[in-house]
Amino acid sequence: MLPFLKRQWFLIAVAGAALLAYYRPGWGNSLHQYDILSYGIFLSFFATGLSLDPRSILRQVKAVRAPAAALVSSLLLYPLLAWAAALPLLPYEFVIGICIVGTAPVTISSGTIMTTIARGNIPLSLLICILSNFLAIFTIPLMLNLLLGFAGEIELPVTQMLLALLLKILLPLILGNLLRPLARELIKRRRQEISIFQSLIIVLIIFNVVSSSAEKMHEIGGSLAAVVLFMVALNLVILALNYGLAGLIRLDRPATIAFTIHTSQKTLAVSYIVWAGYFAADYPAALVPAITGQLVQMVIGTLVANYFRARN
Repeated sequence: MLPFLKRQWFLIAVAGAALLAYYRPGWGNSLHQYDILSYGIFLSFFATGLSLDPRSILRQVKAVRAPAAALVSSLLLYPLLAWAAALPLLPYEFVIGICIVGTAPVTISSGTIMTTIARGNIPLSLLICILSNFLAIFTIPLMLNLLLGFAGEIELPVTQMLLALLLKILLPLILGNLLRPLARELIKRRRQEISIFQSLIIVLIIFNVVSSSAEKMHEIGGSLAAVVLFMVALNLVILALNYGLAGLIRLDRPATIAFTIHTSQKTLAVSYIVWAGYFAADYPAALVPAITGQLVQMVIGTLVANYFRARN
C-alpha cells in the first residue's frame, strides 16, 4: 500500500484538495488573504528560470511550426469546436460560457508547470503562453462576435494583462536565469525536490479554483453534472487533437509534450474578465463552464503530465 501511495501521491493530493475545497470553501480564504498562490507561482517560475537556457527560447521562435500551430489550435479550432459541440447539447447560457472559455488564451502558470512535471519542452511552453496571451487580446472580440453575434465591443484591460504576464512569468524567469550560473549544480542535485514543489503549486491552484467557486456550483444543482461531462469530453477531444497536430507537424517528444499539454489549457482569469464585464448581468451562470472547465483541465492535464513523465 505504501509504495502505491508514494507513486500516486500527487493524484491523491489533487482529489483531496478538490473535495476539501468543495466542502470547506472557507478554508481557501487564507490563500487570498496572504496571496500565497501568487508567491508560489512566482517561485515556481523562478526555479524554472534557474535551469532554463535563454537560447532555447530563441530556437523555438525560429522553429515557427509549433508556435504557429499552437495559436491556430488554441484561438481558432478550440472555440469553433467547443461552440459547435455545445450548441445542440446545452442551454444557451452555458453555450455562451463555453464560447468565453474557448476564446480565452492558454493559462499563464499551470500549463508550463505541468510541462515541467512531464519533462517537456519548457521554452516552447513559455513561448506558446506568451504569444497566446498577447494575441487573444485581439482575437477574443472577433471570435465572440462570430460565434455569438455579440454586437457590443469587448474592451479587455490590456495593460493589466501585459503586467500579469511580466510579473508572473517574465520577471521570475529573468531573475532565475540571471542566477543560473551560480545555482547550476544545486539545481541538478535538487531536481526532484523542485518537481515536488511545482506539483504542490498545482494542488494549490486546484484548491483555490474549487474553493472560490463552490457556492456557484451549489446554486445550479443538477445542471452541473451535464456541464462537467461536456467539459471532460471537450478537454479529451482537444488533447487528442493537439497530440495529433504535434505528430502531423513532426515535433519531437519534448515539444509534443509541451504542445499537447499547454495548448489544451485555458486560463480562468481572462474568462472571468470577459464574463464579468459583458455577460454577468444577463447570463450569471455563464461562468460555470469556465469554473468547471478549469478544474477538469487541471485534473486531466495532471494525469496526462504524469503519463508522459512515466513514459520518459
